[in-house]
Amino acid sequence: MATNAYLEITLDVKPENREKAGGVYVKYKEPFLTQVKGATSKDLLLRTEDVQVLHGFESEADAKAYLSSELFENDVVRELKPYLESNPEIRTYSVFKN
Repeated sequence: MATNAYLEITLDVKPENREKAGGVYVKYKEPFLTQVKGATSKDLLLRTEDVQVLHGFESEADAKAYLSSELFENDVVRELKPYLESNPEIRTYSVFKN
């Protein structure tokens, strides 16, 4: 499976809540990779100012479809919500191929 698109979700999480938010990432990484159509990778990126989750997909359509999936809406969002200081910033990207 080639990664042709990325979904980047930037989360505003206080430092004291990052371990708990990271636990949500760990809990749902395997279901994401095995159950979501077109999923190729999932990485947690930590910065001083925020946390980003970078999801790889076979297509941009798969990335956008994940945002309305039951796994994302009913599980991931619900469990992350108590740790968020503001609404997540969500972006999708297509990979440039020569």
